[in-house]
Amino acid sequence: MTESVKPRLSRAEQARATRRRIIAAAASQFVAHGYGATLLDQVAEQAGVAVQTVYFHFGNKRTLLKEALDVAAVGDDDPVPLMERPWVQQIRQETDPVRIIVLWLAAGRTILDRIAPLMRVVRGATGTDPEVAAQWDTNQAQTRTAHGLLADLLAARGALRPGLDVEQAGDIAFVLGNVETYLQFTDVCGWTPDQWQERTAAVLTSALISGAYAD
Repeated sequence: MTESVKPRLSRAEQARATRRRIIAAAASQFVAHGYGATLLDQVAEQAGVAVQTVYFHFGNKRTLLKEALDVAAVGDDDPVPLMERPWVQQIRQETDPVRIIVLWLAAGRTILDRIAPLMRVVRGATGTDPEVAAQWDTNQAQTRTAHGLLADLLAARGALRPGLDVEQAGDIAFVLGNVETYLQFTDVCGWTPDQWQERTAAVLTSALISGAYAD
């Protein structure tokens, strides 16, 4: 019986696989120990590489945290921005405003499920670590921009409530749909992710969409 021979990875593929292991190890260490207490030596040991390899690929712990958050947000390390992913294109093509919100919250819940453990770490360290505070601010700014797209899509279909402009709609969507609110509902109020998704979709529909579409 002939043994199957695994194809050899190219140098680029090997480097990418190494980066994946380091990012996964870093995320695990951040969640387990917090940002400040996590050492790159610990990350390297869990990833099975030398600490110099971690420095070579990422330079410092701050960059490693950012990469871990980016991978958690999109779900992989493919070089495709979050807002260019297939789920966004599906929402862009949807004509029903209520369905747009439902699809948006379904995708948002999936993303929040992945990033919540890391964002708990980031949120907990914002008061003591300027680098982590800056990362939190960056995440919030990116999330606000993303929710502006939701408002734009609803406005383009003439579905916004009378008197509600696009900027206001985007701000409402951002406050209700961002990770900080998600953590408040799930960690403090005890909502399940399913409950958060369903209830936030209902609130957003009521707050943003004209009665002619929502009924």
